Amino acid sequence: MIRKTIKIEEKKCDGCGLCVKVCHEGAIDIVDGKAKLIREDYCDGLGDCLPVCPLEAISFEEREAETDGEEMIAVDKACSEGICPGSMERVIKREEIPVVAYSSESELRQWPVQIKLAPVHALYFDGAHLLVAADCAAYARAGFHGEYMRGKVTIIGCPKLDDVDYSEKLTEIIRKNEIKSVMVARMEVPCCGGIEQAVIRALKNSGKFIPWQAVTFSTDGNVLPW
Repeated sequence: MIRKTIKIEEKKCDGCGLCVKVCHEGAIDIVDGKAKLIREDYCDGLGDCLPVCPLEAISFEEREAETDGEEMIAVDKACSEGICPGSMERVIKREEIPVVAYSSESELRQWPVQIKLAPVHALYFDGAHLLVAADCAAYARAGFHGEYMRGKVTIIGCPKLDDVDYSEKLTEIIRKNEIKSVMVARMEVPCCGGIEQAVIRALKNSGKFIPWQAVTFSTDGNVLPW
């Protein structure tokens, strides 16, 4: 399939990382001091990274999509073993976190819920199982409250709409509170990869070893395998 994506000229790149910060899809990372397109399937082709590159090392191109199903399976398998694409550093080993049965009652335990508005330190974070969810997840998945929010502190965001690096705030929340586990609830759309990547970076940067997992919903509300 021919698709529009970005191309990074390694010789021009000095590894400043500006493109990584503005890529809400989590498609770019710094590898061996150079920016790399680590997940072509996450790149939406909008090019937010182009204008921030001071060395004009990034450009558009149209080419046959390189990431096939087998490659995606291999990357997902690596992540499941605690090794993530890009830096390929060992982070945290994924562990299964039980999902409880559906309830019709609201399971929201605190306010505010937006990542941008949430305090860095709060009593409700201590000893909490943290759910970091994409804004759309609760609308797509019937029974989201009972299945995923019950017993957890929930914070939400959209990396496509919020012009901010969630990983900095999430790092401080994890670092300054006794978080017991982290679950990411995201949609299958590429831009939602940014919220999962932000959690991965936050876990690495916090210096803590916390069980975590990610669940991905299709646009019709089904849970996709990872």
